[in-house]
Amino acid sequence: MPKSDFFFDSSALIAGIVSAQGAARALLLLAEDEKILITLSEQVIVEVERNIARKAPKALPFARQLILATNLRIVRDPQLEQVQTHLDWIAHPADIPILVAAVQARVDFLVTLNTRHFMDDPRVAQRSGLRIGTPGDALAWVRIQLAGKQNTG
Repeated sequence: MPKSDFFFDSSALIAGIVSAQGAARALLLLAEDEKILITLSEQVIVEVERNIARKAPKALPFARQLILATNLRIVRDPQLEQVQTHLDWIAHPADIPILVAAVQARVDFLVTLNTRHFMDDPRVAQRSGLRIGTPGDALAWVRIQLAGKQNTG
């Protein structure tokens, strides 16, 4: 059975990098142990590096090391035309490439801490066809998935 695949936006990845505990870090550790997959887009990597360099520049080498150790899958950013065809998916235009990249990557779950843009409007999940939640939501979901695999294995 294939591993569950989680698309992290920059808020979720930063949370997993800067916190020694918490759901985002737990998901990164599960990916490092090859229990799940984590997918990022090129845009997420750029945003994470820019934010960490601005807020905690000494942490940037650690962030890069953690990203490499976690065996993340990095997908290309969607083309401008692909983004423009989905302008109705979310009210915040800067988030459209994240949604489109997650859909194109065919992930099981989009993980974000940006609840205002991604989760407060349930139409975002409906329009994109994605399961969207916080790292805590994603961790709860993966626990159910892993428990189901153990019961069938």
